Amino acid sequence: MKKTLAAALTTALVLGAASTTFAAANPFSDVPADHWAYDAVSQLAKDGVIEGYGDTTFQGNKNITRYEMAQMVAKAMAKANVSTNDAALIDKLKAEFSDELNNLGVRVANLEKNADKVKWTGMFRYDYTSPKFSGHDGAFDKANRTSNAKFRLYPDAEINDHWHVQARLQAKWSPAGDAHMASDSTTDTSLSYAYAEGKYGDVTMDFGKMRLFSDADEGMLLDTMFSGAKVSFGNQLKAIVMGGRHDLGQDGYWTGYGNGGDTADYASLQLLYPFGKLNTSAAYHYLKSANFKNYKGYGKTEDEADLWTVGGRYTFDKNAALAGFYGQNADADSFDKSGSVEFDYKGSEAANQGTWGAYAAYRHVGQNVSFATTYDDMWENMKGYAVGASYVPFKNIILSTSYTAGKTLDTDKDANLVFGRVKVVW
Repeated sequence: MKKTLAAALTTALVLGAASTTFAAANPFSDVPADHWAYDAVSQLAKDGVIEGYGDTTFQGNKNITRYEMAQMVAKAMAKANVSTNDAALIDKLKAEFSDELNNLGVRVANLEKNADKVKWTGMFRYDYTSPKFSGHDGAFDKANRTSNAKFRLYPDAEINDHWHVQARLQAKWSPAGDAHMASDSTTDTSLSYAYAEGKYGDVTMDFGKMRLFSDADEGMLLDTMFSGAKVSFGNQLKAIVMGGRHDLGQDGYWTGYGNGGDTADYASLQLLYPFGKLNTSAAYHYLKSANFKNYKGYGKTEDEADLWTVGGRYTFDKNAALAGFYGQNADADSFDKSGSVEFDYKGSEAANQGTWGAYAAYRHVGQNVSFATTYDDMWENMKGYAVGASYVPFKNIILSTSYTAGKTLDTDKDANLVFGRVKVVW
């Protein structure tokens, strides 16, 4: 069956556009202002029901295919607030062009899937920290307030139904030494990580450079990067196995010690298991580097670090939870223990405006076991109490702040931190 565009125009007019007050400009050169269909063609073009041809012509006498007609019907189906009579006519046309509409649906689904091979998300955040250490070598005070900003993009490329490649592009502006963020001279732009991830049922496999996060203690020990492989598997009992190489230079205080460079061999096993409202966990992390035996604060002469943790989180209800974790380095003589007890109330959700959360915690963070802690309210080699809160004033914008009253582990002198963050996600 063939139809002319003029006939299709008549059908489209019946499908809800004919009752519109026509005032749109005419986009087609071959439909003059005195043409009988001028108003209808102009309005339908404005509404997106008809598109014409790329040479600015409408070509109203040209035959169209059933697929072209089905496209018009599909656009008419998408219209809202149509009359009862028009809705009945749409139903008849849906039946007439059902095969073409189904095929178009398949085509559109395939096009959307192919066009969506690479997804992009992103984040921008600005951090402010005001530390004050009392009686400490190189003491910090209000003059040492620091600020930094980070801009991140997260591409996620689909390879097939099981595999993706994920990456993080980052630009950061941070102070040189203790200076404020004042110029572009300290900007650092990099590809932070890139790895392939495959999922088969309850098994997830990652290969490449990726985030190294100690899930079993919610980041108390490690929140950094490593290069290697990671396998997660299990349903109730979840196991996470990792192995590869870790750049100690990312973790600050290890840099510059020893003759073995800043890279460590790394392997770990983490286990997580839920008992009703209680989620329990245990983990073992192994690192080996010549830096350890030459680092003046490590205590021993071994080049190994054997780290283990136990702990869990108990959820009272949808608003309240209590988490506690303990960790130790079996190879260090000093600063070899870490622990955290934290009570959480509610929680801010970036997608939901007006949500908020608050917490109170006591932490003891030994630098020889918490190599790269995730905490913003407690630095390595500190202990003390921290309180914090977060709020979402607008969708995808999160404000957070914390205050810490603590002491340093090596001098037992006062160490206080004020931290604030503005984070935007998309």
